[in-house]
Amino acid sequence: MYNIIQKKKIWLSISGVLVAISLILFFTWGLKPGIDFTGGSLLEVSYPNEVPTLDEVQGILAGVDVHSLVIQPAGDSGFILRFQEIEEDVHQQVMEKLNSLIPTTEQEMNPADLGLSIEGDAKITATVALGEVEELRFEAIGSSIGSELRNKTGWAIGIVLLAIIIYVAWAFRRVSKPVASWKYGVIAIIALLHDVILTVGVFVVLGKFLGVEVNTTFVAALLTVLGYSVNDTIVVFDRVRENLPKSDLDFEGTVNTSVNQTITRSINTALTTILALLAIVFFGGESIKYFALSLVCGIFFGTYSSIFIASPLLVWWEKLKK
Repeated sequence: MYNIIQKKKIWLSISGVLVAISLILFFTWGLKPGIDFTGGSLLEVSYPNEVPTLDEVQGILAGVDVHSLVIQPAGDSGFILRFQEIEEDVHQQVMEKLNSLIPTTEQEMNPADLGLSIEGDAKITATVALGEVEELRFEAIGSSIGSELRNKTGWAIGIVLLAIIIYVAWAFRRVSKPVASWKYGVIAIIALLHDVILTVGVFVVLGKFLGVEVNTTFVAALLTVLGYSVNDTIVVFDRVRENLPKSDLDFEGTVNTSVNQTITRSINTALTTILALLAIVFFGGESIKYFALSLVCGIFFGTYSSIFIASPLLVWWEKLKK
């Protein structure tokens, strides 16, 4: 049996340092917001025949004056492009570049069709594109909408955290000794904040050095991490609740036994999920890669916190009361 709870000072110190670093980086550098939060333009196009790859679209637009470009596949034949607000002339440049990716063919044409006046039956060989890119929509996302999204994001996370406290307190309502039921909910929230802060810290660094932007998909990933993390924490707490009435050990020993009984299950579940997400990170599309990466970070930190943060805090709070 591992003495996890007995070494709680080590685990809490490690997490405290990491959380402090993440907060310092966040307030110093900050996250790099995408156009969902800052406002910008959205362009959806469809290709008539052969669809270029995501890398080809990214490469052809490298020389155009568009910033914060995000390209997302749309169906089997199109793309959705998001970027900061642009002028109409830049919009036309983007369309010209996208049209240049359409395959061409050599065709014999009459001079008259090309506006030329040549006597006789002469034919001219011309390069003709096999179709034209169809612009399905082009719309702007105002900065006021971006501000509204930021506010709604804050409200969504706050409501989720409050709901988790209420649910955990209700679920553990019959467990009042030696720790009150509502404290289980508060500690679960502390573990959640630990996971979210460290995940945000990772993306602060990625934004600073790799230009990775956060948008609504990142918020969706954080909310997913909240659910996953609290589930893992409740599994450990539930085992504590089961062991308390029948354990001959003190509270610290009971919690340590409960953690050891669930640690294998927690690690195996997290590992299988992370392996699947890593496949998406390395082999998935550009639009979903960082969504999967944020889940990888959140699930890793969530598994760590349920074992090395939540349970030690439960024992620490009980000793603090004494």
